[in-house]
Amino acid sequence: MVPHIMSQNIILRIIDVTKRFGDFTAIDKISLDVYDGELLVLLGPSGSGKSTLLRIIDGLEKPDEGRIYLDGEDITHLPPYKRDIAMVFQDLALFPHMTVFDNVAYGLKIRRLPKREIERRVIETLEMMQIEWLSKRKVTQLSGGQRQRVALARSLVLRPKVLLLDEPLGALDLKLRKEMHIELTRLHREVRNTWIFVTHDQEEALTLADRIGILNNGRLIQIGDKWDVYEKPNSLFVADFIGDINILECIVKGECREKLFADYRGKTLIISKKKGVYRGDKVYLALRPELIKVSKSRPDSDKYNFFEGVVVDEIYKGNMVRYEVKIPSGEIIKVNVLSVDADYDINDRIYIFWKHGAGVLLLGDEE
Repeated sequence: MVPHIMSQNIILRIIDVTKRFGDFTAIDKISLDVYDGELLVLLGPSGSGKSTLLRIIDGLEKPDEGRIYLDGEDITHLPPYKRDIAMVFQDLALFPHMTVFDNVAYGLKIRRLPKREIERRVIETLEMMQIEWLSKRKVTQLSGGQRQRVALARSLVLRPKVLLLDEPLGALDLKLRKEMHIELTRLHREVRNTWIFVTHDQEEALTLADRIGILNNGRLIQIGDKWDVYEKPNSLFVADFIGDINILECIVKGECREKLFADYRGKTLIISKKKGVYRGDKVYLALRPELIKVSKSRPDSDKYNFFEGVVVDEIYKGNMVRYEVKIPSGEIIKVNVLSVDADYDINDRIYIFWKHGAGVLLLGDEE
């Protein structure tokens, strides 16, 4: 799959940016190119540095080291109001005493645009957000979803080169969040500027992103289109953090052509070869639950790796059922099966199997 990026022109370049708070390093030498027109999602656990990086880009925090360039201009030390960047905060920071119209117009008034131009751009933006009918209401009279749209409109009306969104959907319930995902995707394609969206929600990242950047402990661990980050994680941390996965610790026993033979607790698994991996090495096979199939009959060992196991739990998820299967080693393997094919019960003895070479072979993460 090809990510939806409007161009390959670099609009924002971050070079070796570091930020410390006392002895704590919040951002550790991050370098990152952001493309014009893309929706980049920064994903990571709490405390990984996502919001700090966003605040540095916006100018609310100053980096201790490194440079930031916007459309070729060095903006490292420019104040926020001199950067062609807008930001939507998690708490939205709307003015409760103002109407929707005045909230959206506020930034344009600060920039001293002509009254007619302000009115034209505010109405145009409210219509794009489909909330023009709320223009005369106070913010306190709005629902959570409506307030969210006002906050977006207040930033989009400025027509920034880059829009920063710091977990803007965090306060919404699940149903409304999913509705806003659709709305945000539509808006991004309509306005065609660059968005950087921060979240700790993996599903949200996979739904919205053209590319995903994974942060941990202030470092950018992996960046790529969402398909590659999900299907080809470059580390145990990324594999375990984004989506559900099974990780089997193995020892390499030998190789033949493009395959490796690895021992998993007395069972030989056939795995795709990886550069720099040799006989005797400890490796980890990362398998997504949807790559594993289930059967009551023994699969063909010439085509598949397999285990016999016992169903110990099932979780119904609508179009899919999650089975948890205990294999002879005692480990629990997660398997996703389409609901129409899910005819297994707890305590059933079954086989789980996957194609030789399926999954991703990983080395251990550095401490």
